Parts: sequence; C-alpha cells; structure tokens
Amino acid sequence: MPAWMRIAGFASAALTLLVLGAALRPALLPERHSDAPVLNAVEIGFAQDMSVHHQQALTMAERLDPGAAPAVRGLADRMADTQRMEIGTLLGWLRMAGATPMPAQHMTWLPAGPHHDQPSHASALMPGTATVAELDALSAARGKDAEILFLQLMIRHHQGGVAMARAADALLTNGPVKESARSMVQQQGQEIGVLGVLLAQRGGQPLS
Repeated sequence: MPAWMRIAGFASAALTLLVLGAALRPALLPERHSDAPVLNAVEIGFAQDMSVHHQQALTMAERLDPGAAPAVRGLADRMADTQRMEIGTLLGWLRMAGATPMPAQHMTWLPAGPHHDQPSHASALMPGTATVAELDALSAARGKDAEILFLQLMIRHHQGGVAMARAADALLTNGPVKESARSMVQQQGQEIGVLGVLLAQRGGQPLS
C-alpha cells in the first residue's frame, strides 16, 4: 500500500476517534453546569453589612468639626482612609459574586439565637451604629463638645464593627473574607484604645 494511503487511513481513523470522543464525553464526563459560588451567604451578608457600617464611619468623620484638635481630626481622617479602602474591597467582592451592595435586611447572615459575643440580628440596626439624631448633634457640635461626641460615637461604632467581624470570623472556615474580618478585629481594637485615651483626656466617658 502506498505511503500516502496509509497516512490518509491513519488520519481518517484519528478523526473518527475524535468524533466518537466528543459524542461520548457527556456520558462519560458529565458537563459542569455551574461553578461554585464566589462567596457563600455568610460572606455576602458580612460584606454587605460591613460596607454599610463603614460608610457611617465616613459620615461621622465628615461631620466632625473641621476645627477639632489635630489629634482628633488626624485620627478621624486616617480611620476614614482605612475604611474607605476596605469599602472598596468589600464592594469588589460583592461585584464578583453578583450580589447587591445593600442587603434586603441587615444581619440575616447570623444564625438564629445567641452565639458567644455575636450581635443579634433581631434588631434592624447594626451594632454600634449612630442614630440620625446623634449624627445631627455631631454636625452641630463645635470645639471640645464635638471632639467628645465624635470619640464617644466612634468608640461605640468600632465596638459594633469588632463584634460583627468576630462573628464572621467564627462562622467562616477560611478565605479572604475571614482574613479581612480578623484584620478588622485587630485594627479596630487598637483604634478603640487610642480613641479611649483621647476621650479620657477630654474628661469624657464612653457611651453605654
């Protein structure tokens, strides 16, 4: 048999095997209809709620008297910068997961019932958040009064954020959202200490 006929025969056989392989593939290797979700329900809920929680910290920094003492004003600006970057990260994760930035209801990512120091999701408000009246009072305050109110509100706000981050850390086993939650616990815990020192220097007391 001429060489060209043998080559043509091999090519025909190879093509036949390819066609058969493609036809049999769905039966032998079931098609993967959907990928695993980018984020689970806890990660999505935490990212949504924490981005909203962080946004209020930015609002408080913006409403602080521009003439506040440099120690307080500078700390407020640094915290705002940090939380602004974290908001960007959280919203980026939500975009990748195809989730909305705002949840339909806050704190529903927590299991029902008490879980150590985890905040309860029975309340419509997230832990540590200021009321509209408190934010309005901050906008109107000046001088030492503004500094004390800002420090009081931010300490309570950070304490709520730490509680949320600890809850997420306890519920998640691994991944970047868990790592971010742990980082928030450490950083905001340190900032609470600094805020407390500045508040004590001004004769103020933390809010209940």
